[in-house]
Amino acid sequence: MQSRPRRPQFASRPEGSSANVTSAIGMEETFGRSRARRTSLFTRTVMWVTGLVCAALLLATFAQAWSNNHLMAQVQQEQQVLKQVQDKHTQLSQNARHYQDPAVVESEARQQLGYIRPGEHAVVIIDANNKGQGKIQPTAPPAPSQGHWQDWWKIFF
Repeated sequence: MQSRPRRPQFASRPEGSSANVTSAIGMEETFGRSRARRTSLFTRTVMWVTGLVCAALLLATFAQAWSNNHLMAQVQQEQQVLKQVQDKHTQLSQNARHYQDPAVVESEARQQLGYIRPGEHAVVIIDANNKGQGKIQPTAPPAPSQGHWQDWWKIFF
């Protein structure tokens, strides 16, 4: 067997070069490898930024959907209140038209307040079971005024 001169496996580090792990084991980092490492770091950074932007947009979409849902519920509630107010307005308008009739006003005044026309006599019929209840007292005419000076005299003395 012939012996060949053995080549050193590890290249010695040239003077003035930086100490890298790869040079310690005899492998210098090539330009392509360092570029691949930088590209890989750039790619990871771009992916992280893209992921964060997508997450922010997703959260904004959920927040907008929640806000829209909340506003729609509030609109429905206000529409119900509006319908109630419109119904009340319709009822009051009907009552106003009903009470504009002079015959209705007279009828209500006679039944509820016991008013009578001048010259009429009120007749109250009392049931035997309802003694004294439901009596309508006729209104007494107002007392004649004595004059302003007598009113002032009563107030102060």
